[in-house]
Amino acid sequence: MRVYAISDVHIDYKENLEWLCDISNYDYKDDVIILAGDISHKINLVEKAFQILSKSFSEVLYVTGNHDLWIRGNECKDSFMKFKQIKEVADFYNVHMKPVNFCNIAIVPLYSWYDYSFGELSEELIYKWTDFIACNWKDYDAPKVNNYFTALNDEFLGERNKRIISFSHFLPSIKLMPEFIPNSMRYIYPVLGSNSLMRYIQELDSTIHIYGHSHVNVDKVENGVRYINNAFGYPREFRISAKKLKCVYEE
Repeated sequence: MRVYAISDVHIDYKENLEWLCDISNYDYKDDVIILAGDISHKINLVEKAFQILSKSFSEVLYVTGNHDLWIRGNECKDSFMKFKQIKEVADFYNVHMKPVNFCNIAIVPLYSWYDYSFGELSEELIYKWTDFIACNWKDYDAPKVNNYFTALNDEFLGERNKRIISFSHFLPSIKLMPEFIPNSMRYIYPVLGSNSLMRYIQELDSTIHIYGHSHVNVDKVENGVRYINNAFGYPREFRISAKKLKCVYEE
C-alpha cells in the first residue's frame, strides 16, 4: 500500500480537470490518496473529483479548503451549510473526512481556518482576498471560524498507530513558508493558517503532516515531523508546483 498526497487541484481550470481525469484507474487500486483541500467552489466539480478519485484509489481522505467553502453560485445560504453539503457528497462516494486506520498507520484529517496568528491584516489583503466576499460565516469572524473547525479535531486526538499521518488544508506554522518568497507577496501570510494546528500535530505525535493552501511545494523535516505541501496549483504555477501526485508513505 502506498499513500499519495495532493492539494489545491482547482479543477475550475480546464488543464487541471484534464490532469485529474487522466489519473489511472488501474495503477493505484491498492493505494490511498490524501486530498488536502481546494477542489472548486462548484459542488458538481467537487463531486466529480470524488467520483474520479474513488474509482482510482482504494481509499480517499479529504479536508475542505477555503475555496471549497465559497458560496457564490451555490444554493447554500452560508459557508457552514456548504461544509455540510460537501460532507454529504463525500459520504455518498465513501470519501473519508474522519480518521482512517490501516495496518501500520492512521491518517487523521485536521480542520482549521486562519486566525491571524501569522500576522495582522493589511488594507491590501482585505481588498484582494476573495474569501472575504465569497464566504459567508454569519456573524463569525475568522478566529471564531478557526475555533469552530479546530474543535472538530478534538475527537481525533485519541488516534494511535505505529505511525500517524495528519493533514490539513491550512499551514500549522508560517515557518514552513520558504525564505525565497518575495516580500511583496508576504502580505498574504495572515490568511495562510493558524498556530493552533500545531497542538494537534504534537498531541497526535504525527510523523508526517500534509498541508496545502500556499501553493508552494515543500518537503522538509522540522522537530522530527516531515511536512509536505504537494499543491497542484494554478496552471501558471509551474515554478512552485510539481504538478504530479507525490508518494509520501509505502509499506
